[in-house]
Amino acid sequence: MSDAFSEMIDRQHTNSVKWDVADGELPMWVADMDFKTAPAIITALSQTAQQGIFGYQEVPQAYFDAVKRWYQTMHHWQLDTEWLIFATGVVPTISSAVRRLSNVGDNVLVQAPVYDIFYHSIENNGRHTLSSDLQYVDGQYQINWADLEAKMAAPRTTLMILCNPHNPIGIVWPAETLGRIGQLAAENGVTVISDEIHGDLTAPGVDYIPFASVNDVNAQHSVTCVSPSKTFNVASLHAATVIVPNPQLRAIVDRGLNTDELAEPNTFAIPATIAAYTQSDEWVLALRQQLQANKDQVANFVAEQLPQLRVVKGDATYLVWLDISQLNLPATQFSQQLRAQTGLFLSNGAEYRGNGDQFVRINVACPAERLTDGLQRLKRGVETIIRSA
Repeated sequence: MSDAFSEMIDRQHTNSVKWDVADGELPMWVADMDFKTAPAIITALSQTAQQGIFGYQEVPQAYFDAVKRWYQTMHHWQLDTEWLIFATGVVPTISSAVRRLSNVGDNVLVQAPVYDIFYHSIENNGRHTLSSDLQYVDGQYQINWADLEAKMAAPRTTLMILCNPHNPIGIVWPAETLGRIGQLAAENGVTVISDEIHGDLTAPGVDYIPFASVNDVNAQHSVTCVSPSKTFNVASLHAATVIVPNPQLRAIVDRGLNTDELAEPNTFAIPATIAAYTQSDEWVLALRQQLQANKDQVANFVAEQLPQLRVVKGDATYLVWLDISQLNLPATQFSQQLRAQTGLFLSNGAEYRGNGDQFVRINVACPAERLTDGLQRLKRGVETIIRSA
């Protein structure tokens, strides 16, 4: 294992959201890695800090060139500069787009269980969540196409928020699936907002496919949100790019971002993103290898030590979706008991809706030593729960 991914860094008492826990607790919940970011980013931030002046910033062409280079090199997608808009985050962009591309009372379609913040972006803005739940069959999820088509055609459905790749399940959606979703959206006048923040974090040898890259129908009916934040663990720098090939759609989204004051970068966002997207390819490839090794460690441990549980195989993200249904204990209760008994803090699957109350989500983006600690705590917690049943 590379030293870059083995260093045990103490993040308590650093204002970290993830590590705002009691002494002795182990947080493996929110999507925040315990690895240092790529060296090129640290260098770029240090050089920026040494300037000592942190005034208003504009977004230079070099930023957009870096984004274009990354998506061409890593994901085989040729972008035009005019499609690209800077924004201060994927979630703020989704919320802004919901306000601009739908009306109060409209349906916004999702595929539960899915990233819980989607529900906030929808419901906090007076829209209705309409879910075409993914079907769980023999340990894997699949789309119920009849249900998705019916809900796409519902009179008040104007938007769909797609998670590509899917969080928390880790599905890398194939081109055929993405094309079918895009065709349904076009036929029903639905705009697809595709959250692709986990797109770089696929298993070695597995490529994610950007929704808008599949065909022109998808491109013309979509808003794609990307960011270096998950890949490089730089969420607090607040940098994202919104990709909108359709000029009319882009004008609406751009106006919303500017009205909502979401289009002005901080001093560190631009140099960090440029360094990420132009100097950090090898670091990301090494990260993917490490994340896959961690996922394999979890899968092997569960198979050998915790046969009551089941890992749902996913080829993307650093999150593992763990089936706890055989324990006959709702995820909310399980996660609370696990934390109280062992200090292990996992994400409660019920937050993602759908059938999430039978699952917990584990963040495995940490050194192997910390992951081993987490798995041992998980085993102790499960054994205690079984004995007390």
